Amino acid sequence: MSDAAPCLLSRRRAVTGLAALGAAALWPLAAAALPPSLPGYAAWKQAFVRADGRVVDPGQHDASTSEGQGYGMILALAAADQAGFDAMWTWAQQHLAVRDDALLAWRWIPGQGVTDKNDAADSDLLVAWALALASQQRPALAAPARAMAQAIRAKLLRDTPWGTVLLPAVEGFDTPKGQVVNLSYWVFPALPELARIDPSPQWDALRSSGLKLLSIARFGRWGLPPDWLLLVNPLTPDPTRPQRYGYEAVRIPLYLAWAGLASEELLAPFRAFWGSFRCEGYLPAWTNFADDSIDSFGASPGMRAIRDWIETRRPPSLASAALAQSGYYSATLALLVQAAARQAPPPYGPAS
Repeated sequence: MSDAAPCLLSRRRAVTGLAALGAAALWPLAAAALPPSLPGYAAWKQAFVRADGRVVDPGQHDASTSEGQGYGMILALAAADQAGFDAMWTWAQQHLAVRDDALLAWRWIPGQGVTDKNDAADSDLLVAWALALASQQRPALAAPARAMAQAIRAKLLRDTPWGTVLLPAVEGFDTPKGQVVNLSYWVFPALPELARIDPSPQWDALRSSGLKLLSIARFGRWGLPPDWLLLVNPLTPDPTRPQRYGYEAVRIPLYLAWAGLASEELLAPFRAFWGSFRCEGYLPAWTNFADDSIDSFGASPGMRAIRDWIETRRPPSLASAALAQSGYYSATLALLVQAAARQAPPPYGPAS
């Protein structure tokens, strides 16, 4: 399918130089600072969270992942849902805390339990972040947050010529050809809070490496980051996986904007990609770097929500029923946009 489309997506004026948020400003936890609910959260919870706190992906036979628990805990905080937060954390402790460190096994299948004890680095960051944020009001959660943060530093960080990078998991990504990373695993808004709970210069070093890699790991017509990156010189998309920007890397602009790091220079590739497709109702879910081809099905509502927030400064409003019907990943992305838009500075100045 051609990357041309029949109508022009309007361009907006960018404001550059957004400062990174400090830990205190990252997430106002005081009850008076948070509204009683997050738009769409109740429908998301009904569709994807079981009564015992297990977050499920119906499209994957009701599998549960550490990612789902982490995203759920973040969304529960944004919705001021303490009971939901506690249930999700308790389920994760009871079913995913099966390793010999403070990290979580990444996948659990009904009837089988944990099917792979390997962790997922972004999920560990999400859960540690959620616990650290909650510990501002509930000090007992500081200990597990700190334990996870310290385990992330001990098990998942590596010093490389590109700086201190994050391995996607403890096992499987130190390959004979080089280290493989996933730049969407740099959950930038989590890093200041983890530095607060676990003071270490490694957190700032991780932030710096992520920004550096994003400035140089640019491929294809639009200069986009790949879902999976091989750390060789020069950098290249991981040849063992689809060499494209897609379902993984779509989270990068969300995390940049959420952390107050959405400079024009860093967001330029994403805006170029979004602006190449002229119909507001269509956006590709991915592009292949080999030939700049795009998918023919289009991005999900959650993926479009990321674009819409950054381009318009306003989080899109999605009907609760449509949100749940769009699937676990899409609905979760859309709610994360809602949460980020309420806590982060707007990614741009007034739209023009």
